[in-house]
Amino acid sequence: MAVAAILWGTMGIWVRGLNEYGLNTMDIVAWRSVGTALCMGGGLFFYNRSLLKIKWKDLWCFLGTGIASILFFNYCYFKSIEITDLSTAAVLLYTSPIFVVLISAVCFREKITKQKVCAVVLAVAGCALVSGGGQESGALNAAGILTGLGAGLGYALYSIFSRFALQKGYHTLTITFYTFLVAGIAMVFYLPFGGLKSSLLLQPGFWTMSAGLILVVTVAAYVLYTYGLAGMENGKAAVIATVEPVTAAVLGIFFYQETLTISGAVGIITVLISGWLVSRE
Repeated sequence: MAVAAILWGTMGIWVRGLNEYGLNTMDIVAWRSVGTALCMGGGLFFYNRSLLKIKWKDLWCFLGTGIASILFFNYCYFKSIEITDLSTAAVLLYTSPIFVVLISAVCFREKITKQKVCAVVLAVAGCALVSGGGQESGALNAAGILTGLGAGLGYALYSIFSRFALQKGYHTLTITFYTFLVAGIAMVFYLPFGGLKSSLLLQPGFWTMSAGLILVVTVAAYVLYTYGLAGMENGKAAVIATVEPVTAAVLGIFFYQETLTISGAVGIITVLISGWLVSRE
C-alpha cells in the first residue's frame, strides 16, 4: 500500500515531461487511461485469459471504479485547480480519507475507532501543510470548494468500488484492467486527443514519459493498491495512501529545486505519524 502511494507521488515527473511535448492535462488523463487498458489487456491475454472474464451483473463495480472514481475525480480535480489554485485543490483532494472512513462504516461496517479518527485528522492536516495550506493565491470560492471536495470523493470511491469487486472474488489485475478499460472508453468518446500529434510517436522521450505514467504510476501503483485492499480496511488504506503528497514534495526538492518550508516539514512528519498510528492498530 505504501509503495503504491510512493509510485503515485512520482506522477509529477511524468506529467511535467509529457507537458513539455505539448499535452495538456486532460490529454494526459485520456492517454493514461487508454494506454493502461491496452497494455493490461494485451498482458492479461497472454498471461491468463481467465482474468479477463467478468459477469455482466458485476459491471457496476467497474463502472464505479472507472467512471465514478477515475473520470469524476480527474474532472473535479482539474476543475478545482482551474477555479481556485493548485494548493487549495490539493488540500481538498486529500479529504478523501474522511469520505473513505464514513462510507466504509456504512457499506462494510468498518469500525470508526478513536485511533483511526486521529490518524485521519493527522493525515488531512499533514497533506494541507505539505500542499501549502491552500493559500497559494487566496482564490477560495464555493465552486472551487465543491469541485475540490468532489475530487476527494471521487478519489475515495476507488477504494469503495474495488472493495465490492474484491468481495465478489475478482483478481486485483482484473479490477485494475476493467477500471481503466471503462475510463479509457469514456475518454475516447468525450475527451480530445489534440495534443497527441503524429510527430510525437517518433520521439523516444515521449515514449519514456508515457511508459513511466502508464506502467509505473498506473499499472504498478493501482495493482499494488488494490492488492493491499484485500488485506486491510479501507480507512487504514486511505490514510497510508496520503504518503503520496509527501513523496511528491520530496521529489520536488531533489528534481525541481523546490523549497521545503517549515510547515511542509511538519506536514511530512504528521503524515508519517498518521500512517504509523493505523499500522499499530
